[in-house]
Amino acid sequence: MVALDKPDARAALLLAEQLQGSGCWAKVGLELFYAAGPDIIGELKARGFRVFLDLKLHDIPNTVKGGSRSIARLGVDMFNVHAGGGLAMMQAAVQGVEDALDAGEASAKPLIIAVTQLTSTNQATLNDQLGIPGTVEEAVLRCARLTKDAGLDGVVASPLEVGAIKAACGSTFLTVTPGIRPQGADIGDQQRITTPYDAVQGGTDYLVIGRPITGAADPAAALQTILKEMSS
Repeated sequence: MVALDKPDARAALLLAEQLQGSGCWAKVGLELFYAAGPDIIGELKARGFRVFLDLKLHDIPNTVKGGSRSIARLGVDMFNVHAGGGLAMMQAAVQGVEDALDAGEASAKPLIIAVTQLTSTNQATLNDQLGIPGTVEEAVLRCARLTKDAGLDGVVASPLEVGAIKAACGSTFLTVTPGIRPQGADIGDQQRITTPYDAVQGGTDYLVIGRPITGAADPAAALQTILKEMSS
């Protein structure tokens, strides 16, 4: 999944056109969605991309239910919520999608996943700033189990926690992993990271990669290098 973190639709679509035919997904996050609006989803779908809408819904259950229903209408293939919103909120997200399907507003059910802990969160941030006790892995697993109980399809987590999540929630419970950095790449603001090769070896289902591809002089070539590393 390539994170199209661009400031406007034109820049995002120019990048997407360079990546067409590669089989990758397009991830639309806060920056692009707020700048380009929901029309960007249709533009990407028309170019053959599967779309992961990464807005991380986190609000009271009724609001998330309505937001999920609206998202289902857009035809995205996957979207996410924050597991920190709790069981009822995540169940409301599922209900919102079901309402859209029942009303004929959506043609297909998107995958719904929940963010466990951001990959920029380290041990000190978790304990000292967020006030959550224990290790990062313990916090991630607590969120993953809650997400499964809510009926969602999987979680966003760092690639370092994939093995533990699969052991706790089953092999079919999806893991979507940002924090992927090819060997020698700048880690930026990520803390819990690994390489594409190690992420695949660890059993993750989806890799989310942004700057190592989108910031490259030749994004298509950078993507192909990563795909070769994954397939090795």
